[in-house]
Amino acid sequence: MQELKTPRMVDRRTVLMTFGAGALAVAGMTLVPRAVLADLQSMNEAIKERVGTPAFMEGRIAMELPQIAENGNTVPMSIEIDSPMTEQDYVKSVHLFAELKPLPNVATFHFTPQSGKARASTRIRLAKTQNVVAVVEMSDGSVYMAKTEVKVTIGGCGG
Repeated sequence: MQELKTPRMVDRRTVLMTFGAGALAVAGMTLVPRAVLADLQSMNEAIKERVGTPAFMEGRIAMELPQIAENGNTVPMSIEIDSPMTEQDYVKSVHLFAELKPLPNVATFHFTPQSGKARASTRIRLAKTQNVVAVVEMSDGSVYMAKTEVKVTIGGCGG
């Protein structure tokens, strides 16, 4: 003879604990620090999204950044591109990237022939030692790239 099993009653406490644990797990996944997600690949993807995959050329870009930044919260930088800035030959855009930032696209500057000079200055935030990359789009479709490493120290200690 087969025994009949009665369904087990689930009390309110068990239901709340189950849903609470699930909600906590989902919330925990979204709290992963974005710095953990920062890597060279994300910067390369950001560059590809911005300018595609052209053949990058060297030269024409002068970046001024400190070799050692004692305070990564405000790293001064300036960039100047050697261009006549005429209707036929001018800098269209300058994109700045930092390779270890969670959102690697730091800044974008747009220029026209009326700008006179392709020069910009700003301050950027860097949490640790990394490369800052400049990608320059010219009016003729050529793309230039330059890279500079900035060593970020905390209170004068190596970073």
